[in-house]
Amino acid sequence: MSAGDMATLEHTTLARLELEARSLGQLAEGRLIARLHAHDLDAFEELVAHFERPVYSLCFRLLADAEEARDAAQETFLKVYRGMGAFRGEAGLKTWIYRIAINQAMNQQRWWRRRHRDETISLDLSRGESEATLANLLPGPSPSPETLAIAGERERRIMQALSEVKQEFRVALILREIEELSYEEIAEALKISIGTVKSRIARGREELRRRVKDLI
Repeated sequence: MSAGDMATLEHTTLARLELEARSLGQLAEGRLIARLHAHDLDAFEELVAHFERPVYSLCFRLLADAEEARDAAQETFLKVYRGMGAFRGEAGLKTWIYRIAINQAMNQQRWWRRRHRDETISLDLSRGESEATLANLLPGPSPSPETLAIAGERERRIMQALSEVKQEFRVALILREIEELSYEEIAEALKISIGTVKSRIARGREELRRRVKDLI
C-alpha cells in the first residue's frame, strides 16, 4: 500500500470514527430528551449537572457579575424545566439551553440598566482554552508575580473593553471566541443566519481591536 493510500485510509477511518461519535452523542441526547419529556427528575438532574457550569460561565461573561450570573443561570434552568415539553429538537439541546440563557441574561441586564445600576468587571473572570482572539491577548503559563499583576490589569481592561462592544456583536463574539460554538450553533442559539453570525463576529472583533489596540 502506497503512502497516499495509507493517508486516504487514515482520513476515511478518522471521518468514520467522528461520525460514529456524533451519532452516539445524538443517541444519548435523544434518550435524555425522551426522559425529560416523561418528567423524569433524575434526567433533569443529569441535565443540570452537565450544563450548570457552562450556563453559569456564559451568564457570567454576559453580565460580569457573579451574583447576577447565578440568578440568571438558576432562572435559565427553571425555564428549561418548564419549557421542555415544548422542545421538539429543531435545534440541539445545548443551543436551545444557551438561547434561553442568553435571553435571560440580556433581559436581566436591561432590567438593571433601567435602574441605573453601576456595572463592574470581575477580576476573576475565566476564559476558555482556545487559541481565539481574546485568549491570544493574554500572557502564557507560569508567569512571575509581576507578570501576574500586569496580566490581571490587562484582563480587566480587555473585559472592560469587551463589555463596551455593541451588545449584538459582543454576544456573538463571546459565543464564538470564548464558548467555542460553531457558526451553525450560534445561528441556532440567536435565531439568525450564518452570514449574520459571521458579520457580527467580524464587526465585534474589529470593534474590540480598536478598544484594546494599546494592549496588543
